Amino acid sequence: MATTDADKSVLRVGRIQVDPPVVLAPMAGITNAAFRQLCREQGAGLYVCEMITSRGLVERDSKTQQMLQFDPGERVRSVQLYGVEPAVMAHATEILCNEYGVDHVDLNFGCPVPKVTRKGGGAALPYKRDRLRMILTTTVGAAARYGVPVTMKTRIGIDHDHQTFLDAGRIAEESGCAAIALHGRTAQQAYAGQADWDAIGKLKEHVNIPVLGNGDIWEAADALRMIRKTGADGVVIGRGCLGRPWLFRDLADAFAGRQTQTLPNLGEVMEMLRRHAELLASLSGELHGLSDLRKHMAWYFKGFPIGGELRARLSMVSSIADLDGLLSQLDPEIPFPTSELGSPRGRQGAPRATVALPDGWLTDTSGGDLDLAAAELGISGG
Repeated sequence: MATTDADKSVLRVGRIQVDPPVVLAPMAGITNAAFRQLCREQGAGLYVCEMITSRGLVERDSKTQQMLQFDPGERVRSVQLYGVEPAVMAHATEILCNEYGVDHVDLNFGCPVPKVTRKGGGAALPYKRDRLRMILTTTVGAAARYGVPVTMKTRIGIDHDHQTFLDAGRIAEESGCAAIALHGRTAQQAYAGQADWDAIGKLKEHVNIPVLGNGDIWEAADALRMIRKTGADGVVIGRGCLGRPWLFRDLADAFAGRQTQTLPNLGEVMEMLRRHAELLASLSGELHGLSDLRKHMAWYFKGFPIGGELRARLSMVSSIADLDGLLSQLDPEIPFPTSELGSPRGRQGAPRATVALPDGWLTDTSGGDLDLAAAELGISGG
């Protein structure tokens, strides 16, 4: 549970102290070692590697193994694991702990992407209470041999009529999970609409393990407001930090009682972007690293008046020299666009008409007739 010491909230997840109580959410294609280091330099408490599949790890898939890279300064190695089969999840957890020195395993039961839910994974799986319990029990048992805490992330449910978060919280606690994170949306909502923070409060009242809240935290003040409203023990930051790693600096200050709102001018944003480029190039080579950086350009420059042609060229950058040449054309004194404060970032979209599920998925809440091997094939991100 969160405790207060010298006006600072300290979150403990098993043997891990998370201070400030702020977790960088695992985001597919985003939270690689370079981005995690960038956020750590700003002040996040725990930084979770992008989601990997348990079957891919057990079968020694090269792409999966490549994703498991850690910066030398990464004091706590944290990985999110996806899967639907208890024995495979346990085996993958043992590999993470024994071969990769992972200190924390988070289980993904919140992904709303159709390619995941239609196979019974992600946010669809908690509807099958028995299967959820089997996965949690076996995974916690495998990690316990190494003293590694296991947490889970979930959503309110499949849709408004099929809510699972309270049962999931109870099962997580009974299975020995060290904490549970709740994204205050259903799978049907995906990333649209407003997150339901009341659900986070209800979960906090329902369980005795730490509860972390996720959804619609765009500024540090939002995190404090969520904590006050829900009683949550910490927060999980996802889309809010895209193109704004300095949000973690503001969050660290906020939880320490200092009111800070970083408003970098364009020159300071360019310095952060340049640092990101160097880290990516060091991680995976200049060509691949700069290619990976392209997706971040729109987020870094969101709201800045830099012109459509230059934006397009930045989105095609292929080398650090190319990047430097383009950045030199910008005015570093342009102030931060305050109109962007508090506004959503990243994917939003519209709610789905229905959630893609295996045939007959909603007929019962037990294990279900799930093709366990097929459920993990082709899933490499969330």
